[in-house]
Amino acid sequence: MPTLASLNAAPLDAFVAALGAVFEHAPWVAERAAAGRPFASVQALHAALQAVLQNATEAERLTVLHNHPDLAGRAARAGAIAPDSIAEQAAAGLDRLSEAEYARFEGLNAAYRDKFGLPFILCVKRHGRASLLATFARRLASDPATERATALDEVFRIAAIRLDGLVTGEGPLKVAGRISTHVLDTVAGGPGAGIAVDLVEWVSDTEVVPVARAITNADGRTDAPLIGGRPVPIAAYELRFHLGDYFRATHPGLPEPPFLDIVTIRFGVADPEGHYHVPLVASLWSYQTYRGS
Repeated sequence: MPTLASLNAAPLDAFVAALGAVFEHAPWVAERAAAGRPFASVQALHAALQAVLQNATEAERLTVLHNHPDLAGRAARAGAIAPDSIAEQAAAGLDRLSEAEYARFEGLNAAYRDKFGLPFILCVKRHGRASLLATFARRLASDPATERATALDEVFRIAAIRLDGLVTGEGPLKVAGRISTHVLDTVAGGPGAGIAVDLVEWVSDTEVVPVARAITNADGRTDAPLIGGRPVPIAAYELRFHLGDYFRATHPGLPEPPFLDIVTIRFGVADPEGHYHVPLVASLWSYQTYRGS
């Protein structure tokens, strides 16, 4: 990954080669932004790239919008889209849909294009499946001027995440959030170590998507965030703490089945760049939670 300092000093063709994919099939954005070098921070670089597109002609902006592929569209399914877009749609699970789900997306994409003359553009890394579909439906009820502005905002969000993955340096972009947890055993008066914790995305009463699994360490925490280093998709989540196994090991001879076996906490994430710390304070007979820091 190049540093900001190396990009500031790079020849124009190397600068464009490094950043040409930040905007979909639009290396000319990076080429024009290069005139503003040196950039003092990654934030300043992103602002310069964004300004190029904001100050471009209406035709040029529309071309960038039209360059984006449909979500879960036929081109995406065939792998005939830009590599970054393939990775982004795969990260959102759009390459693993059922035929009925693909058909639903095809209908939504067609309705959106018919109404607005544009592909539906959304920074999918910031959305879970339910949020994505709800946003799609909500924006279909919008008006053309609002949608064009919203689409451009989403392009800038996509570009920020791509740029963050391409350049290191001063003033990094805030594009990542976190989900973390820890367990406090109020019987022992200390951390709950060795507890299995599952994080799933709750899509519906009949569908959950596994996200992460970890074991709490000696501090009652997981060694790494359950989600970190990327946006936390807007979604409902469940943390599932396997307390029964823990208390069986720490308090042999407890009645079976245990009063608390798998404790489930469902919570919502509305800010993809936020930190959601969801601890569990538990005993053999009770538990509580809160949003920590």
